Amino acid sequence: MTEKQPFYITTPIYYPSGKLHIGSAYTTVACDVLARYKRLMGYDVFYLTGLDEHGQKIQQKAEEAGITPQKYVDGMAEEVKELWELLDISYDQFIRTTDDYHEKVVADVFERLLSQDDIYLGEYSGWYSVSDEEFFTESQLEEVFRDESGKVIGGIAPSGHEVEWVSEESYFLRLGKYADRLVEFFHAHPDFIQPDGRMNEIIKNFIEPGLEDLAVSRTSFTWGVKVPSNPKHVVYVWIDALLNYATALGYGQDDHANFDKFWNGTVFHMVGKDILRFHSIYWPIMLMMLDLKLPERLIAHGWFVMKDGKMSKSKGNVVYPEMLVERFGLDPLRYYLMRSLPVGSDGTFTPEDYVGRINYELANDLGNLLNRTVAMINKYFEGEVPVYVENVTNFDADLAAVVADSLAQYHKQMNAVDYPRALEAVWNIISRTNKYIDETAPWVLAKDDTKIDDLAAVMAHLVASLRVVAHLIQPFMMTTSNAIMEQLGLGADFDLENLDLAGLPTGIKVVTKGTPIFPRLDMDEEIAYIKEQMESGKPAIKKEWKPEEVELILNRKEIKFDDFDKLEIRVAEVKEVSKVEGSDKLLQFRLDAGDTEDRQILSGIAKFYPNEQELVGRKVQIVANLKPRKMMGRISQGMILSAEHGDQLTLLSVDPSVPNGSLIG
Repeated sequence: MTEKQPFYITTPIYYPSGKLHIGSAYTTVACDVLARYKRLMGYDVFYLTGLDEHGQKIQQKAEEAGITPQKYVDGMAEEVKELWELLDISYDQFIRTTDDYHEKVVADVFERLLSQDDIYLGEYSGWYSVSDEEFFTESQLEEVFRDESGKVIGGIAPSGHEVEWVSEESYFLRLGKYADRLVEFFHAHPDFIQPDGRMNEIIKNFIEPGLEDLAVSRTSFTWGVKVPSNPKHVVYVWIDALLNYATALGYGQDDHANFDKFWNGTVFHMVGKDILRFHSIYWPIMLMMLDLKLPERLIAHGWFVMKDGKMSKSKGNVVYPEMLVERFGLDPLRYYLMRSLPVGSDGTFTPEDYVGRINYELANDLGNLLNRTVAMINKYFEGEVPVYVENVTNFDADLAAVVADSLAQYHKQMNAVDYPRALEAVWNIISRTNKYIDETAPWVLAKDDTKIDDLAAVMAHLVASLRVVAHLIQPFMMTTSNAIMEQLGLGADFDLENLDLAGLPTGIKVVTKGTPIFPRLDMDEEIAYIKEQMESGKPAIKKEWKPEEVELILNRKEIKFDDFDKLEIRVAEVKEVSKVEGSDKLLQFRLDAGDTEDRQILSGIAKFYPNEQELVGRKVQIVANLKPRKMMGRISQGMILSAEHGDQLTLLSVDPSVPNGSLIG
């Protein structure tokens, strides 16, 4: 028997700049499922999750809230830990990059790489997004803004956030020095990055064009690990954040027993596809620089999106796990997340699909099978489960064959981290067992005294099949799994290594009356509830561009009247409108808002009004007291309010009889 290697699994460490939605919940539950599965398969498992707490955006968020960065991240850390407790995440350690031991190792590693010339001092000039904590080349920008001479003066990152030009002294990581060695590793380990195809994307898009050295320090903010030999520099977030996977185990510390044990076992990282580049290029190269073993597997999963695109508070389509757990329980959420995101692609969340899976797959298929089984054993055998005997009825062998094949598929797909197919294998057993009831017709057998052995065999097969199902879903739905075992009188011992129908214990007794584990839901009522909860998180005011002066007010779920009163919303008449040369998104407006002079506002709504001249003469609503902002080399003196509905956007109009400059509120 092959010795099982210690198994180390990690989530990305999440950036606590806002409330986590079901996307982050997916990654954390997915890792939890694998950790639980490996434990049930006899592996020694260490499961790590945590928070990435440094950086300019955190410093800005704290300043907006009027508190210190440490107090801000302390509060966010408690919220995230409470969420993981709600989702029953079985992590072994929760790391925070503000932990003393981590900060010390980061500083030490930086100095080591500096001393061995893998880090050097230079100057960085380029486009930087504060929201993304990331630098971009001009070619990587989704859109660039140019002035009248054609010079690039700004742009939009792929995330949709605005970038600014940054020029400052910076330390650089010599990535190019290790590019060939990294490609050699990729070719020697073709399964390192999953799903299939993502490794080729990394090589083609980032390595073949030439791997540029990476800026790894900043001097424009202070919230982070300072470079010991040059403390005006703060270690850039990706060196700081990526090292967490090693420091959490004790790397670079006196007590490094866990590092010695688990890093020399199987190292398994799971991340969202948006941060694959950092984990497939920067992290392996850093490990090479430190003479450490590279991970065995890197999974980069897709996203949960909505029918109208990515989740967005402004669209009113963000789904938070707390709401779903409070309304429907934990297990339906864990099941839905793991069943509904295809490997290698995105999945679409809809309230209809969520409620439908609960009713049809959990309540009808699984819940009804358990209810019928418990009821029949009580009716025909006074609750005593008969001894399992093979091949009594003509249908026993086929049921056993389906279970055996499904077990093999389940383990194959679990090791491939293909949860939808693993659960499909479980539901093959459930479906075949429901069919087995119809084939054997126990209610008919019960009427014939000569068929008592057949009836007993059928009842034993039903319990044996449900026992197998309960074991297989234990990593996914712990409460449901335990409830099935309890109702069947089987206790709470689970073993996925030696599982088959014939392993049914003898002398067991089902509960006198089973309780439905998934009561059927009113589809219309529950769908409406989810939609209402999603909409309730939508900000009261939607704007295209977010001046820092009002960002905090507009992003709060609830605001005081005094906060709202800070916004001066006026009626303004569109006098002229034109496209902005060099931009596909911006329109330039001249408006009469009751001022002594007309004001100019730029708004990124061009795609919604291809015939922009239809807006001339319309009376709209504007936020008039915003600090003027330069965009594309032009001054924008306010914000035009609009409403989003689906993938459409409409400017908010006012009755033509209302005078220009009238206050709204």
